[in-house]
Amino acid sequence: MNHPQEVSPTKALALIKKGALLVDVRQPKEVARKSFDVSEIMLIPVGDLSKRFQEIPLDRKVIIACHVGNRGLMATRFLMNQGYTKALNMQQGIVRWEKEGLPVKCELKQKSGSWLMQLFKKFGR
Repeated sequence: MNHPQEVSPTKALALIKKGALLVDVRQPKEVARKSFDVSEIMLIPVGDLSKRFQEIPLDRKVIIACHVGNRGLMATRFLMNQGYTKALNMQQGIVRWEKEGLPVKCELKQKSGSWLMQLFKKFGR
């Protein structure tokens, strides 16, 4: 079996800007807490990949990412076995992405008193 090709987050971002598709294989809870801030991303948890991999375009360069790289490596191997020759694994996932200073979106933390803001939003004030 081929060993998946890996790319650094910085290289991955450069490829994304040239049209590569980022596929995040983390769980929805993880993605909600912190996600890659890129123009186009596909979210397919690694557990759903065998049922949903056909959603990923075959003719496009695809970068697989997770939290620290382990699930990404498994997912990249799986895709390569399905004929995805342009699949790459992002080294050390979102952890290294953030260490390299690349853009992330974080969940807004509730601050004390923000229940009041929520109330105003709820009633359209």
